[in-house]
Amino acid sequence: MSKVSSREFQQNVGYYQDLAIAEPVEITKHGRDHVVILSAREYERLKRLDRQPLYAWEVPEDVVTAIEKAEVPPGHEHLDAELDS
Repeated sequence: MSKVSSREFQQNVGYYQDLAIAEPVEITKHGRDHVVILSAREYERLKRLDRQPLYAWEVPEDVVTAIEKAEVPPGHEHLDAELDS
């Protein structure tokens, strides 16, 4: 991954946009990591990884058990009304 200051990025936007097609480009601001630009294809790939739907029968047993044992933390009783609607 390439790393560049925001000033350098602003002066050469086209170059870094083209570079982001091949690899993410990290942009710093005041010497600190600020943002990363990446290709639209890589962004879409990452979005697909974010959610992977499962059928109920595909959920691992340890996850089912954890859900069954889960309790609402104290202080959220006001949300009980949502279950009645």
